[in-house]
Amino acid sequence: MNLSARQLKAFLLLVEEQHFTRAARRCHLTQPAFSALIQSLEDALGVRLFDRSTRRVELTPEGRHFLRSAPRLLNDIEALVGEMRELVSKRRGRVSVAALPSLAAGWLPDIYATYAAMYPGVELSLHDALLEPCLQQVREGAVDMALAAIGRDMSGLSTEPLGEDFFYLVCRGDHPLARSAQIGVAALRGERMIHLGKGSSIRQSLAGQLDLASMPTALEVDHLATVRGLILAGLGLSLVPGMTLFHFRHPDLAIIPLAENSRIRRQLYLVRRENRSMSQAAQAFHALLMRERDTLAQQNHFAIRETP
Repeated sequence: MNLSARQLKAFLLLVEEQHFTRAARRCHLTQPAFSALIQSLEDALGVRLFDRSTRRVELTPEGRHFLRSAPRLLNDIEALVGEMRELVSKRRGRVSVAALPSLAAGWLPDIYATYAAMYPGVELSLHDALLEPCLQQVREGAVDMALAAIGRDMSGLSTEPLGEDFFYLVCRGDHPLARSAQIGVAALRGERMIHLGKGSSIRQSLAGQLDLASMPTALEVDHLATVRGLILAGLGLSLVPGMTLFHFRHPDLAIIPLAENSRIRRQLYLVRRENRSMSQAAQAFHALLMRERDTLAQQNHFAIRETP
């Protein structure tokens, strides 16, 4: 059965006017076209709704029964159409993003602020999490997208390259290496390294560096703020991506770029679930993200890696 808002409006106008010609005029239809519209409604329901005479139109018992629900049905249809129009125009909706903590704190706030100003009616949510939880939220459909690295299992996920995040050495300002303009990884032999946990994308990016494998790990922690405190206490050095450097802006710390032949990078991606369409609101967020990444990259020691 197919019922349309047009049929329901015609039905309610005929109930009100009790006259085909007057009801047709209010519907901006000819009388034959209006009669055909009422007939199509009756055919769809399989029942006669009106008794017609030359003088007046009256509801049948079935018509009176239909009248109890018709106004509600019309209101529901019109409300739903209005909601869909607002979603398409991004006046309403929801965008949910998962992101690695460094991206959530260092890159996304400006994008969120810009998007909120453009589409104040859209509800935004942000989940900062380590790599595997980020990817799992995408896989489960809990978020529209994630800003993350490549995980161990990428089945069911699609990736779009965002950029390359280059690593820097962070040490205390009184450390002998602090005076270096740049440094090679080989110069770190014998130094005590402070690392994030193995579940972090930062640690996974360092895992393949053979020169680092032989270096002793002084401490392994879960938060960059802890890394900073331990370096300030003189307990070791750390290698961290450029997107995290805002954590290490401190007068007693030195931030040193790695030499060209020792450059370490973290590949970052926008991750989505395969074969899943994004809402209009999420599409607008994606477009803003890709449009703004050049500017934000320059502010965060981040190199754009274009899609092949």
